[in-house]
Amino acid sequence: MNSIPQMRLASHQLSATHCRMPEDVVAWMGAMQAQDYNMAKQAIVLRLPNGTEQAVEEAFNQGKILRTHVLRPTWHFVTPENIRWMLALSAARIKSSSYSRDRDLEITEELYNQTNTIIQKTLEGGKQLTREEIGKELEKHKILVNSARLVHFLMRAEVEAIVCSGRLQGKNQTYALLDERAPQTPVLHKEEALAKLAQLYFQSHCPATLQDFVWWSGLSMTEARQGLNAVNDKLISEEIYGQHYWFCEDYKIIPPVENARYLLPAFDEYIIAYKDRTPVLLLEHHSKAVSSNGVFRPVIVENGQVVGLWKKSAQKKNPFTYTFFLPKTETP
Repeated sequence: MNSIPQMRLASHQLSATHCRMPEDVVAWMGAMQAQDYNMAKQAIVLRLPNGTEQAVEEAFNQGKILRTHVLRPTWHFVTPENIRWMLALSAARIKSSSYSRDRDLEITEELYNQTNTIIQKTLEGGKQLTREEIGKELEKHKILVNSARLVHFLMRAEVEAIVCSGRLQGKNQTYALLDERAPQTPVLHKEEALAKLAQLYFQSHCPATLQDFVWWSGLSMTEARQGLNAVNDKLISEEIYGQHYWFCEDYKIIPPVENARYLLPAFDEYIIAYKDRTPVLLLEHHSKAVSSNGVFRPVIVENGQVVGLWKKSAQKKNPFTYTFFLPKTETP
């Protein structure tokens, strides 16, 4: 069996890819964390042959890729085919995570019902508006709006499958009605949704543990185990370093990739999608790649291991600067 890093490079579609279009990447990965929109675009580009940010942006503007709060309460890219059942699976959890802050902001369920109705009517007929434009509409209805309350109003509208991402307006994100952006799809029972989410995660992020799946999905341990149990006949389990890892048979033996380097964007699934990141990011380097307040930095990956950081430079001759965890004589 190949090493965990070598297998993950393959399952993540980094060392080789069967994806041809941006939406193929998002569909394969299930959901891709995307609170940093520009970095998330790069994450898709890296998983395509001859991929470009322009192609990703076109797919986004056309609604082939959608961006919304789902799973863990943060932005993710998802496909129109998956967005509804994923929202249904995670909505109650995301709502409960905001209850305390809702009280601080004096937001009640009655107020959410009111703002949902206003937002829905405001966007009907194909309108796609920025956060600020929606805020002004709410103010016209005598709703007290500040930046914190507006974030909660819009997140609730997303979680209740009322809105999702619209086309970019210049560099600004917009919101559109989900019903006008994505076709209706068959309703999945919870058991079906858990199984489908587990299959998507373990096919695209393997090898991974049950605890990794819990972290990525935001599910309870009971729910995650139920999903894994529903698909474990399609997976292989092996004990590695004292933990049970699950993976698809396709990745048990893959051609080794040597001297391969990748500049992964911030919050890339290769790093963020696991509770235990030590197989690809040594513990002594973790704080360099991930800040104490949870900011994931752009990283250099060499042969599957995180070996340093990169960032864009203002110099035309040297568009990137590199910082290696250990002394290096070469740059990617």
